[in-house]
Amino acid sequence: MSQKITSVAVLGAGTMGSGIAGLCAENNCNVVLLDVSLEAAQKGLDRIINSRPSALDTPEKTNAIVLGSLNDDLHKISNCDWICEAIIEDLETKRTLMNRLEPLRKNGSIVSSNTSGIPLRDITHGMPDRLQQDMVITHFFNPVKIMKLLEIVPGAHTNQEIVDTLVNFCRDTLGKGVVHAKDTVNFIGNRIGCFWMLNGLHKALEAMQNGLTSEKIDALMSKPMGLPQTGLYGLIDLIGLDIMDLVGKNLAANLPTGDIGLNCIDFPQIEKKMLLNGQLGRKSGGGFYRVSKLDDGSKKKETFDLIEGKWRDFSAASLDEKHNSIDVLFSDDLEGQFCWNVMGTTINYAADLIPEIADDIVNIDRAMRWGFAWEKGPFQILDALGPLKIIKKLEENGQNIPNMLLLLAEKGLKTFYHNNGTEFLSVEGNYLPVPRE
Repeated sequence: MSQKITSVAVLGAGTMGSGIAGLCAENNCNVVLLDVSLEAAQKGLDRIINSRPSALDTPEKTNAIVLGSLNDDLHKISNCDWICEAIIEDLETKRTLMNRLEPLRKNGSIVSSNTSGIPLRDITHGMPDRLQQDMVITHFFNPVKIMKLLEIVPGAHTNQEIVDTLVNFCRDTLGKGVVHAKDTVNFIGNRIGCFWMLNGLHKALEAMQNGLTSEKIDALMSKPMGLPQTGLYGLIDLIGLDIMDLVGKNLAANLPTGDIGLNCIDFPQIEKKMLLNGQLGRKSGGGFYRVSKLDDGSKKKETFDLIEGKWRDFSAASLDEKHNSIDVLFSDDLEGQFCWNVMGTTINYAADLIPEIADDIVNIDRAMRWGFAWEKGPFQILDALGPLKIIKKLEENGQNIPNMLLLLAEKGLKTFYHNNGTEFLSVEGNYLPVPRE
């Protein structure tokens, strides 16, 4: 097989495909960029050049990108070392394209499907052995140039040499932070991050019925948790309520029986109404928040009151010292209970997903830091809080103890990371060196 990747074919010139193509061209690869038509591929090239920020730091490197259509130019993949499919998120469309490209590619070429949640096993089911051995999932995060995280997901039959070659290239040449995920629904980052958001919608509404405001909820779900300032509602406004609805449907179809994520995949009634009314977030002019420009040129920010079902003036929330750090999870008041129900439940959920979605805690922590801009990953948060204190709170609440917390307690250990963070607790119960980023 090819031990060095110097030529890349990207199939699909949309936002993700053009981002991947631009990144590869920037890093001195010859790139073939194909879409449904030459015109669509040209739009992809325009996106590479004119997006803000531009996908290329060196404009002349667009000379290394050859354009074409999937109908007329698919043969141009024949000498490429890596073929990255980045078309629409539709299983049958991806499978049709795989069947078309498989006879055209050279031996040893790597094939990946860029998807945020379609299992590799579904894409490759019944496909030739050669494809199954040479194929992985690549889940780049958008925008490709900026976001560090790349999840690489091998299948049951993927050749390890293929995985190693692609990991080395994406890490050392493209500068990505690669995490190793398993072929499970939504992989690592979105499995945990989307649980945090969907569960958060339900728990936030409960807290709001007891007196918290949207602004207070977002204040709690940002700096004190080590999360971006968008908080919960601000992040969903950025993503789009329609996208979150699709995420929920995908989880409903693919989460294993008994997974606690099944309890929150449906929106609360008020969010269902917002979705039906097209109140999706920033893309629709407003979701949970909206900003309008007044006649005098000033701007007015408003909050959608989920209890009253109408817009009101935005009212910034301030937090006192008691509520302004991760230790709020141990507070017995309304704020503390809300934070425990959302962030506490999320980190405990993550602690129960090994080895289902990843083989170790490091890949989970890196996925959440690099993909969702958390300051600390779930296991680093547990260490900051004190895992034994978390176990005690779970026991007092009559809640289940997650797998990795049970392991830590059984081994008589106090933290998941050891020796100044250079070692981590493995599933076998011993500390191992943290692998290079």
